[in-house]
Amino acid sequence: MDLGIQNKVFIVSGGAKGIGRAIVEELANEKAIPVILGRSKEAGEELEAMLKSQNKPVLNLRYELSDPANCQAAIQQTLEHFGRIDGIVNNAGVNDSAGLEAGIEKFENSIKTNLFHYYYLVHYALDALKKSQGSIVNISSKTALTGQGGTSGYAASKGAQLALTREWAVELLPYHIRVNAVIPAEVMTPLYKKWLNNFDKAEEKLQSIIAKIPLEKRMTKAAEIAAMTVFLLSPKSGHTTGQWIVVDGGYVHLDRSIS
Repeated sequence: MDLGIQNKVFIVSGGAKGIGRAIVEELANEKAIPVILGRSKEAGEELEAMLKSQNKPVLNLRYELSDPANCQAAIQQTLEHFGRIDGIVNNAGVNDSAGLEAGIEKFENSIKTNLFHYYYLVHYALDALKKSQGSIVNISSKTALTGQGGTSGYAASKGAQLALTREWAVELLPYHIRVNAVIPAEVMTPLYKKWLNNFDKAEEKLQSIIAKIPLEKRMTKAAEIAAMTVFLLSPKSGHTTGQWIVVDGGYVHLDRSIS
């Protein structure tokens, strides 16, 4: 299917690894122009080199996104390079286990790390998005809907991202800018592996999680999150806005008794 995004420019925060990388690769496969944005130097450079070796246009920008000035600089650099921005995928973040016992400072830092740059990037890109009548996709998490325990900052950030999705969808209606969210649950990414390895019996923990995923008893693939994200960015989803799309094999919403 031709999604109609050839030569359109999309910024993907946290685009060097995991779900972000899968989104960048899917955009490139659809002949769009991805902008890899984040702080992962080696992974970003490796992905950039791979895409360029395939003669696929790409821009790799390395910035710490918790600083609004860096987000503004990334937007400006993208516009200087390509002259347009057709969409933003807000994806960067980390489940940092800032729970109730972690303390106020860690909670505040978690909110800053996981939430603020979603606003910063859209704020600074807004004029460009109005010109292109672009699209925004916020990558959230099942923790926004289910809770997880021990991760107040991350869960609060992810819930706020869903609220912003609906708020921005309303605010940006006059400019024909669509805003949607994708909600993954269990996806094997580098950060997920790091979390899993905190358990004494990591493999047993993994198998217990997989057993609770209704569809096919398997983890969701990063490529499946990417496919939904890129579809939502594209004009093929031209009348879809303000939606939270859960891509999780039924993990969140289906009755666990069927597992």
